Amino acid sequence: MTDPSRTIAFQGAPGAYSDLACRTAYSDWTTLPCGSFEGAFGAVEEGRAALGMIPIENSLAGRVADIHHLLPGTGLHIIGEHFQRVRHQLLAPKGATLQTIKRVRSHVHALGQCRKAFKRLGLEAIVHADTAGAAADLAQSQNIEEAAVASTLAADIYDLQILERDIEDASHNTTRFIVLSREPARPPPPADSDDKVVTTFIFRVRNVPAALFKALGGFATNGVNMTKLESYMVEGEFTASQFYADVEGHPDQASLRNALEELEFFSREVRILGVYPAHPFRAEEGF
Repeated sequence: MTDPSRTIAFQGAPGAYSDLACRTAYSDWTTLPCGSFEGAFGAVEEGRAALGMIPIENSLAGRVADIHHLLPGTGLHIIGEHFQRVRHQLLAPKGATLQTIKRVRSHVHALGQCRKAFKRLGLEAIVHADTAGAAADLAQSQNIEEAAVASTLAADIYDLQILERDIEDASHNTTRFIVLSREPARPPPPADSDDKVVTTFIFRVRNVPAALFKALGGFATNGVNMTKLESYMVEGEFTASQFYADVEGHPDQASLRNALEELEFFSREVRILGVYPAHPFRAEEGF
């Protein structure tokens, strides 16, 4: 029996990059694989896991679109973020070599991120539902003519050998995850300018001319740095969009408080999804 208070849920099979992110950020916790994002959200909502690790965007593939639609309806709170460097490994059964493999299977994004390696090795790329699932299927088939692209963790779990390491085309390939909890864990306003806090919120602007321009004007005039702004249609409406935003700052700081007040004046709805410490990756990469 696992302790739900020290269990973190993720979407995917054991060995997925989300599993790796969980183990990197919470090394002494138990990870809980879930078949879907809804399943991972549900595990946290129902108390089977204290936290959820959910990918929200990748430096190559862009945003994980489902999350923007699903997250606002969960009632969960963002309490942290994690940036995971994605290093793709070419995995094969024991006994296989670069000369025996002819095909490689993995998630469509992973395949798209390793095109140069496949061209160099003359491999046919075949789409699979996910990276770790491709590794699991390969471990079962033991077909020395096939390979999978997945993580080092997947290689360990499924006892596969790594024929080539770090075969991704771009060295900056990084996925940003958010950490979700049933209860908010808002930190105090930072006392030091080097300590960054991120506030994530959603809003809908009123359907009037220049509404978005006016709604966001307060962030500029109050010197608040907006690091992410995404729009997406909700409930099939073509005339109005919902926006997802990340900004630097704490709602108790005057600058962000004033900006949010101005946003509320021009919006139909403003809802804060989380206030949490910025991950050190932001400082390393000059965010």
